[in-house]
Amino acid sequence: MKYIFTLIMIFAASVVNAESFYTDGRVVSVDKNFTIRSVKQPTQQCRDVEVPIYGTQQGGGASGGDVLAGMIIGGLLGKGVTGKDDGAAVGAVMGGIIAADKGNKSKQVITGYRMERQCTTVNRIVDERVHSGYNVDVRVGDFITSITTNRRYRVGDRIPVTVSINLR
Repeated sequence: MKYIFTLIMIFAASVVNAESFYTDGRVVSVDKNFTIRSVKQPTQQCRDVEVPIYGTQQGGGASGGDVLAGMIIGGLLGKGVTGKDDGAAVGAVMGGIIAADKGNKSKQVITGYRMERQCTTVNRIVDERVHSGYNVDVRVGDFITSITTNRRYRVGDRIPVTVSINLR
């Protein structure tokens, strides 16, 4: 308890009266403040690339070997399913037709290449100077003090100021 009482007494003794009053000051200089901020700046980057050109190629027809293989497989399947020679004959004909039809199908193939310009947007980070207020020097009597403000003053302007005097 004595400790707390002692701290309160020390604090009360260290408080000094302050005096303040209002007066006018005269602006003696004004400088713009700038800060740097980073912003995204979209930039387009382009390059030339080769792009395939597609075309349709007709099938050249089935080779004799393809048709013969289709007939053999079809005959074996036809005989196996029906158990008769007539089924084998029908299967052989069907296998040959399927093999020949498969050889006549058209397909997509690359017939060449062409150059194409492709572009993408890329964000670059750049620093830019931004106006952020003013440093103003004000003369009050024989003293000059500096303030930072967003308000624009001109040299010679009279502005109201509060003067505080504190004793140490």
